[in-house]
Amino acid sequence: MENFFKIEIVSPEKKIFFDENVTEVVIPSYEGEMGIMKDHISLISFLKPGIIQVLKNSEKKGQFFIEDGIAEFSENCLILLSSKIINLKDLNKEKIDEIIKKTETSLKKNKLNDDEKYLVNHKIDTLRSINLN
Repeated sequence: MENFFKIEIVSPEKKIFFDENVTEVVIPSYEGEMGIMKDHISLISFLKPGIIQVLKNSEKKGQFFIEDGIAEFSENCLILLSSKIINLKDLNKEKIDEIIKKTETSLKKNKLNDDEKYLVNHKIDTLRSINLN
């Protein structure tokens, strides 16, 4: 029996990723990292900055940096919606450094509450942890 389900990753501009044959997706939700597999209970969850990992039989099919968004899983279809998502294939060290610098500048310039500071710092930590090798 096949253990596949469908995933769509969508931004306002375009469909970022689509596959009907994935076996697991790991998402960075506010509740913690969450693994989604076929027949997972239906859910709607907010996403925090982190890495989305799309797997087929333990083999990576895609990795994406997401700044925020919403995940919805129902009837073996996972939809991830985000205005800020980047395929790790499209990142290089210079681009990561540029995003970190802009984020650090906004952290210093803007008056942020504790929750916002946590998210901005978590974004910076996630970007620093990306290994492009």
